Amino acid sequence: MNVTPSAQLRLLGPFRLERGGRTIEPCRNGRRLLALLSLRESVARTVLAGTLWPEATEEHARGSLRTTPWKLPRGELPLVPCRGDVLTVAPSLRVDIHVLTRTALGVMAGCVPQPGHRPPHGLLTGEDLLPGRDEDRVLLERGRLRQLRLHALDSLAETLIGQGRTALVMEVAWAGIRAEPLRESAHRVVASVRLTEGDTGEAICHYVMFRTLSNEEPGVEPSFRFTRLLAERLPPRVAAGHHVP
Repeated sequence: MNVTPSAQLRLLGPFRLERGGRTIEPCRNGRRLLALLSLRESVARTVLAGTLWPEATEEHARGSLRTTPWKLPRGELPLVPCRGDVLTVAPSLRVDIHVLTRTALGVMAGCVPQPGHRPPHGLLTGEDLLPGRDEDRVLLERGRLRQLRLHALDSLAETLIGQGRTALVMEVAWAGIRAEPLRESAHRVVASVRLTEGDTGEAICHYVMFRTLSNEEPGVEPSFRFTRLLAERLPPRVAAGHHVP
């Protein structure tokens, strides 16, 4: 059953809770509770109490957990329904990391924007999960989301290339490069599109730029696949002149 979102929680970038187009400011414990439940979807009360208030006595931690959900902004539906020994965020709360995950998995399964539509916004923006937070659970989830997004961008670029939608391909490839400047797959896409469009000079410049960038990292250099891409498309004299093997 589809549930119409009553509020939106943004964890990509600074924490932000919105309802009806207005930003809502929960208390600090409320923010921590919403973030943790959104990262893990459902958590036992004892685990939540120990995680959110590790320095407090068990009695105090349980008391804080009982009162915190009631301090959250309330609309027609509570954001954290209190039922049983497990807490979860309400189905009516739209959480951006869940949207990004579904979008990325959908793209990798073959769902791409139709002609005339841009790629899903969440894939292109590239904001990190709760920047500045360094808890282990946040770091792990931040890394997972980053890799998931990068793989989805690679998959989307490949599909769009097959459809001949080169303008969108470039937009997707540059989103991957902004997220991870040394991601060769995205650089390879840019060079390949340049070659397809007959812009040999730009393809060479991009390859040389990536080679220079990668050489700044010890032991990193363009792969054989990337150099072969240029070598196969360029006349031998041109390739040799630009040191393309």
